[in-house]
Amino acid sequence: MTQITGLTRGGTPWTPAFITELKEENCIGCGRCYKVCTRNCFELAEREVDDDDDDFDDDASMVMRLLDAMDCIGCQACAKVCPKNCHTHAPAALAS
Repeated sequence: MTQITGLTRGGTPWTPAFITELKEENCIGCGRCYKVCTRNCFELAEREVDDDDDDFDDDASMVMRLLDAMDCIGCQACAKVCPKNCHTHAPAALAS
């Protein structure tokens, strides 16, 4: 599998890693990934709570969700600012 790769302005090879998953169970809804993403890949939504044994307040329980993962450019800025390690990224195959 040949991966998508590019070169930085300095000529160093760079392989982007695109978002594949956002672990909502770890997310605290801080919005840092939303603020740093220039491609509108995330949305702030109400957390779906199944039981009452969690640590979240039902009145203000928000979580980030993937809005458009296909618009991700692979910069991984969201993962770098996330305090709870909610984002999973992977390189993508080069289209044939």
